Amino acid sequence: MEKKSLGPSTLVFPMPSFLIGSMVNGKPNVMTCAWGGVACGNPPIISIAVRPSRYSYLGIQENETFSVNVPNADMAVQADYCGIVSGKKKNKIEVCEYSIFYGHLETAPMIEECPINLECKLINNIELGSHNLLLGEVVDTFVSENCFTDGQLDINIIKPLVYSPGPVNAYQTLSEILAPAFKCGKELVHKK
Repeated sequence: MEKKSLGPSTLVFPMPSFLIGSMVNGKPNVMTCAWGGVACGNPPIISIAVRPSRYSYLGIQENETFSVNVPNADMAVQADYCGIVSGKKKNKIEVCEYSIFYGHLETAPMIEECPINLECKLINNIELGSHNLLLGEVVDTFVSENCFTDGQLDINIIKPLVYSPGPVNAYQTLSEILAPAFKCGKELVHKK
């Protein structure tokens, strides 16, 4: 199979569609972020990449807290809006009709409508270039009660929203199950 060189890029799929909550000038704000993910399991640390010029960045720096909210498939319009409009100009919480709640940290607003909410304390800010990598230790995780099947989180109920760049340039969900994890690879264990 031939390969085409695209030069340096950040093509990693899928990209999450996170809604990042922060308190800016004493008011809750939210922004969309596709550059983020799990950075460490113990302690639990999440990474997000944010441009320092963003309005949300000011609040994260000021309070050293933020939330990572995982929107579901029904929230694509609101997630897109929160990525194209600045909280400096509009109150995105009101426009999207989000219900805000707080956990242990008073400056990390979370979105009740999102099935998963991670309350984070900023532990590191790394300047990289166009974006800063913000590392947040997860203080607590909140999950909507209807997202469980037999006591286990069910991704088919959660229906997390993901972003797909390129010609599609759209929001999608994860739906097709291909093979059982930690099991399907066992057929190669004894292969030489």
